[in-house]
Order: sequence, then structure tokens, then C-alpha cells
Amino acid sequence: MADWLAALDRRAELRAKAGLTRRLHPRPADDGMTDLAGNDYLGLATHPEVTAAAAAALSAYGLGATGSRLVRGSTDAHQALEDELARWLGTDGSLVFSSGYLANLGALRALVRPRTLLVSDAHNHASLIDGCRISGAETVVTAHADVAAVAAALAAAPGRPAVVVTESIFSVDGDLAPLTRLHAVARRHGALLLVDDAHGLGVTGPAGAGAVAAAGLAGEPDVVITATLSKALGGAGGVVAGPAELVRHLVETGRTFIFDTALPPAVAAGVHAALRLSRAGDGLRDELAERVALAVGRLRAAGLVVSAPDAAVISVTAPGPEAATAWAAACRDRGVAVGCFRPPSTPDSRSRLRLTVSAGVPRADFERAVDVVVECAPVPARDTEVVA
Repeated sequence: MADWLAALDRRAELRAKAGLTRRLHPRPADDGMTDLAGNDYLGLATHPEVTAAAAAALSAYGLGATGSRLVRGSTDAHQALEDELARWLGTDGSLVFSSGYLANLGALRALVRPRTLLVSDAHNHASLIDGCRISGAETVVTAHADVAAVAAALAAAPGRPAVVVTESIFSVDGDLAPLTRLHAVARRHGALLLVDDAHGLGVTGPAGAGAVAAAGLAGEPDVVITATLSKALGGAGGVVAGPAELVRHLVETGRTFIFDTALPPAVAAGVHAALRLSRAGDGLRDELAERVALAVGRLRAAGLVVSAPDAAVISVTAPGPEAATAWAAACRDRGVAVGCFRPPSTPDSRSRLRLTVSAGVPRADFERAVDVVVECAPVPARDTEVVA
């Protein structure tokens, strides 16, 4: 009877030997840490207008939505958020889910028909990978940001419905997908383009409308946008945006929408307030870009291997998983929270620290935190060729 528990223990031992143990680190509301790990890029999670909007909705609606969207969970707060998201993203409509993960699962399943081919970038987020798997469609994984490989995969399946699946700003290294060229290839072959704009929304594009808008693809009938509402907008939830027919299809058939309790109305209202602030937040985006450039400059000057970020995600290579864990712990001991990415969470088996830059962190604290990352770096991670 206990064999299955013994098997789990054995697997935990193997992970520990590989330096892949993961632990939770619960934090109090004000832990005094400088945050280079969270995704609150614009510092809106605690903005007074955001928290006031959430508090008002909490008082009006209560703690939760009390049901799925089709039963009792749809509220005025959800509708107002969806309408504004569609206007911001330049799409016919949008539909809010309780998480970005579920939004991706639902979108991919909705786009699959018999014989559909999914062409997925090798660096895509786990939610896109799982969405491809759960959809049941044949999936071809192409080399990262390789437009020629995508074109070859589509050309090898003439006449089949197909979807090219990519992130906009990739969540591990922070680089921008070649969206314009991917769309051109997809259109030439009659395929759709699904873009997860989680790390672009609020950070890039006109009025922060994201990387799809920056690429001039907003509102294109063969482009579907997904995103989380938990990063630059500081809240929770996810969205699928695109043609009105897609939104209708998701409402009527999307299992991750129909059978899930709705996003709490207080969160929807808070995100809506954050959206309005983000649209007017060009100054915050300018500050964010300055901080990214400053951090990359200091890290590279110290001889660290750093990605060339296109938004606010900075990847810093570590010698291995154990070194990455020790590096992150040393930063934490000095009051700086950083992300620690190790296999299998990385697409290339390379361990790294992931630093996410926020305009909401006081500038002096941010600069000190970058210095701490440099000072805590393991010696083998230094004096290595810098990659762009």
C-alpha cells in the first residue's frame, strides 16, 4: 500500500541529486525584500487606484464569483474588463478566464479541428506545451524563433488546417519572437497565428497594448492573442482575444471556461483599473526600459552571461542547477528576491537566474539589488563569453 509513497520518495531523491529540489518560501505582506522575481512590471499591484477598485468590488460582490461564468459567475465587472481589453488589444472581442494557463489550454483546444497541425516554438511556456498536448492535435516543435523551420513544417502539410503557436516575449530569456515574419509565413500557408502576449502586454506596443500591436497585427482575422492578467496588470486571470466568432465558440464549448469558477469580481475590477493606468503609462514604460538597460550593462560589465532582453525579463546564466540555487539563496539572504530557473523548467537544459524588472521598485533599491546579484555570482559564471 505504501509502495507508491516510496516511489515518490525515490523520485525526490533523484531530483535532489540533480540539484532540482524545489521549495516554497511563504512571505508576509511586507517582507522587506527587493523584488526582482515577480512580474509586477509597472508596479500596479499595489497602486491605490487598483486596490481601491478591488476593495469596492469586494464589498459589492463578496469574496468570490460563486459560480462558473455561465451559471452565476458573470458580473458587470467581468463584462467591463472584457470590453476594455478588446478595445485595448484591437480585437473584436475578448474572454476572461480564471488564469492565463487555462486561457491557453482553452484557446488551443478551440482552434483544433480534424487533421489540424500545431507548429510550436521550442521555447514556448508550459501552458502552451500542455495546451498542444491536451488538444490531441499533431504537434511539430520547431527550433526557437526559426521562421524557416515553421515554413518548412507548414509546407510539409499542404491543405491541412494549421496553427503557429508562439510567445511574444519569451518567458525564460525575454527575447521577442519574429511576429511579423511568423504571421507572413502563416498567412501564406493559410494557417492561424496564436500569440501568448503575457510578457508583452502592458510593457510593449502603443499605449502598452502588447507585442502583437507593436508588430502591426492587432485585429488581423488570422491572429489570436492570449495573455495573463497577472503580470504588468498586477492581478490574476487570463484572456483570449480575437474574432467575435472565436469568443462565441469558447463561451459555448470551452471546457476550461465553462467548467471553472469565474475570476473573482474584485480581481476583475482591480485589473480593469490597472488596465486604464497601463494605457496611460508611457512614463512607466520609459522608466522600465532605462532600468533594463542599466541592469544589463552592469551584469555584462561584471562578466556575466546575460540575454538581450526585448522587454523586462533578463536571463543570467548559471554554471548549473546547484549553482543557480545557491546564487538565488545568497541573493535572498541579502534581501533580494530573484527567479531561479532550472531544468526541466528551461527549454535548453541551461540553468539561469531570471530577473524581472519593475518600475514599482524604488530606483535606489533596484540598483542596489542588481549589485547584489553581481556580488553573489558564483565564480565560474564570470569571465565567460557574453551571448546576445
